[in-house]
Amino acid sequence: MSLQFTFIEHAAETCTAACLVVGLFADGTLSPAAQRVDAAANGAIARLVASGDLSGKLGSTHTLFGLAGVHAARVLVVGLGEAAKFDAARYAKACGDAVRALRALPVDNAALYLSELEVLGKDSAWKLRAAILAADAQAYQYAATFKPRDKAKTPELATLALAAPKALDDSALTQAAAIARGVRFARELGNLPPNICTPAYLGEQARKLAAEHPGVHCEVLEEADLRRLGMGALLGVAQGSANAPRLIALEWKGGSADDKPYALVGKGVTFDSGGISIKPSAGMEEMKFDMCGAAGVLGAFLAAVELKLPLNLVCVVPAVENMPGSNAQRPSDVVTTMSGLTVEVLNTDAEGRLILCDALTYVQKYQPQVIIDVATLTGACVVALGKHASGLMTQDDTLADELLAAGNATLDRAWRLPLWEDYHSQLETGYADLANLGGKYAGAITAGCFLSRFTEGFRWAHLDIAGSAWDEGRKGSATGRPVPLLVQYLLDRAGN
Repeated sequence: MSLQFTFIEHAAETCTAACLVVGLFADGTLSPAAQRVDAAANGAIARLVASGDLSGKLGSTHTLFGLAGVHAARVLVVGLGEAAKFDAARYAKACGDAVRALRALPVDNAALYLSELEVLGKDSAWKLRAAILAADAQAYQYAATFKPRDKAKTPELATLALAAPKALDDSALTQAAAIARGVRFARELGNLPPNICTPAYLGEQARKLAAEHPGVHCEVLEEADLRRLGMGALLGVAQGSANAPRLIALEWKGGSADDKPYALVGKGVTFDSGGISIKPSAGMEEMKFDMCGAAGVLGAFLAAVELKLPLNLVCVVPAVENMPGSNAQRPSDVVTTMSGLTVEVLNTDAEGRLILCDALTYVQKYQPQVIIDVATLTGACVVALGKHASGLMTQDDTLADELLAAGNATLDRAWRLPLWEDYHSQLETGYADLANLGGKYAGAITAGCFLSRFTEGFRWAHLDIAGSAWDEGRKGSATGRPVPLLVQYLLDRAGN
């Protein structure tokens, strides 16, 4: 169940929500709402701070019950850390911490007053959106493959009201909620097991999205269609699996008929065993997340459509399963891509670039003004940047700046890596136009160089989300990144 968001209509001390959320800095300074609650309660919060029973440490939460003079039954005090260090990232963390604590309480509604806090360089609309995204991320709970639960005996958080100035209209709330839905959609696709989320299933979800949103056109190409188009690289990856491939194309025409579209392309490997170059067994269960690039562009497309952005948008997803079946491609096989270039497959586990290169050629039929591909492409990117930043590669400085700015604005950050000509020699081979592997060094960059060979003449950028797409571990979950970055980029292009 997704959270519903509204605006707060009352001052903190008179609000009748099941729980109020206020803030406390590490030096004992109360947030404005906390000051009002404290005054109404005759200094009860200040006394608890003075006695050491309440801490303003970042990440701490304390629930107070039955404060005299306060209409709400509960007050959740969230630690904000040092006031001098309180920035956009700490603000988003505090909002997320609040909802994590609220979920442990028997409440179905709450009022979050943290959005009234000052955040350097951020306006009220940004604070509202960041709070909603952080809150919804914490409220999300995967349940698709659990035994259905009995009706909850205790209330569960369903509605969150946020403090906002009266001058702020509903458009800020609408925008934030649409992005949150896009993130949630991407997370759910990413988290589904690979026996459910197959290439065919992704195609069905795309058709469903189109059916539910007027103005969206969907086309799902099957194996015979891909063969007619000459997508030898994509088909080569798919040929070892019993699950047939799909190529999904969604269109939204919110702009003028003669406006060139923006194009999003997402890697959709619904499970990646590595093929004949099989992966180690440890951690292989996480390879269901290898379609998070596809999930990310589908989520961004959904948010853009729900916002009815006044631009034209295309979303293309090559969807395959990479398995070591009896018909699987072998290291040293040579495939012919849709572009006509031939590729020697040195390693069948470098499959993402093989499906993307055909999808990047296919998307050019729409004559897009910009192409952005998103992929959990290389472990080398995780080594370089860890789990915090996505890797960004492009030869277009302006496009790089626009995407980096969108990432910084949404805290869905990326870091630019070079795509110098120097690296291209690592893709040379004596048996084809290029190899699908660049050797031991600079693996993320040589993968980007590979893709660049199929986007010549177009403004193009590549986002490697191998580190940022999911959290590791048995309870690790898809993050929904880079939906916020992509939607902000499109919002900026639309002038919103």
